[in-house]
Amino acid sequence: MRVGDARKAAAAWVAEHEGRVEGFEGAYISGSTVGMPDDAMLAPASDVDIVVVLSGPEPPVRLGKFRYRDALLEVTYLSWSQLSSPEKVLSSYYLAGGFRTDTILADPSGRLRELQAEVSPHFAEPAWVRRRLENVRQRIEDGLRSLDPSAPWHGQVMGWLFPTGVTAHLPLVAALRNPTVRLRYVAAKDVLREYGREDLYPELLGRLGCADLSPQRVEAHVDGLARTFDAAAAAAKTPFFFSSDITAAARPIAIDGSRELIRAGLHREAMFWIVATFARCHYLLAADAPELEASLAPAFRAAVADLGIASSGDMARRAQDTLSFLPKLWSAAEEIAAANPFPTQ
Repeated sequence: MRVGDARKAAAAWVAEHEGRVEGFEGAYISGSTVGMPDDAMLAPASDVDIVVVLSGPEPPVRLGKFRYRDALLEVTYLSWSQLSSPEKVLSSYYLAGGFRTDTILADPSGRLRELQAEVSPHFAEPAWVRRRLENVRQRIEDGLRSLDPSAPWHGQVMGWLFPTGVTAHLPLVAALRNPTVRLRYVAAKDVLREYGREDLYPELLGRLGCADLSPQRVEAHVDGLARTFDAAAAAAKTPFFFSSDITAAARPIAIDGSRELIRAGLHREAMFWIVATFARCHYLLAADAPELEASLAPAFRAAVADLGIASSGDMARRAQDTLSFLPKLWSAAEEIAAANPFPTQ
C-alpha cells in the first residue's frame, strides 16, 4: 500500500469515529510515516499511527492496532493536558515530532492547528533540541535506576529492555529524526553512519547484548516467538495497554517484520522487538494461561540469555554499564545536534 492511501484510510477512520468519541478534541498522524511522500510504499510490517486527543485528564487505554480499508492503523489516545502549551510539546522528544509538519486529520476547535503552527518553526532550534535530548537521557536514567528484581521475569525484562533501547533514541533526536519504536536500532545505525560516528554503533548494540549474534540464532528466536505469539493471542482475555500488539492483525509486524530484518542483514537490530514481544506475550500468558506460560518460558529465557541476561544481577550490571556509557553517547549526540543546520534570522 502507498503511504498516501494509508493516510486516506486514517482520515476516513477518524471522520467515521470522531462523533462517537466522548471529549474528542482532534486527531493527527504521528510516527514513522510523518514526512514520507504519498507515493512511498508502506511496508507490510508498518502501520500508520493516529493520535486521538481527548479533553479528559485520563485518556482510555489505546485502541491499538487494527485493519481498516486494507491499512494497518494504530490508535493512541492522548489527553489535551499533555499538549497544553507549545513549550511542553517542544520539550517532549516523543510528542514534538508529531507537530513538526501539519498531519492533522481533525481539529474541530482549531486548537491543534494553532499548536502545530507554534511548534513547527521552533522544532529545530538548538535550545529545544537540547531540551528533548535531556528528556531522552532522563528517561534512560530513571528507567535503569528503578529496576525491580522482585517483579516476574517478563516484568524485569521489560523494565530493563525499554530504557536500554531508549539509548538508540539519543542520536535520532539529535538528528531531528523520528524516534521510532520497533526499528530504533536500524534508524540509529543510519544516523551514526551519516554523521561519521559509526564507531559508536557496536557499543550501542553491545549494551543491548546482541552485537555478536548470528542470523541463524536470531531466526531460531523468531521461530520460538511465533509459537509463543500465537498461543498468547489465542489465550488473551485480560486487557493490557499493549494487547493489540499481540493479535492476528499485528502478527505481520512482530513475526514477518522480524524475518524481513533478518533477510536484510539486520538480524541484530531485530532482537530488540523480538524480546519486547516475547515479554509482552508472557504478560498475557501469565494472566490468562499460566500453565501455558510456564511451558513456553524456555524459549523466552533463551532469547534473553542470548543478550547476556540470565538473572536479575545480570540486568543490574548491564544497567550500570549502560549508565557508564551514557556520557560518551551524550557527547556524540551533542556533536550530531551541532551539525544540524538551523537558519538564523
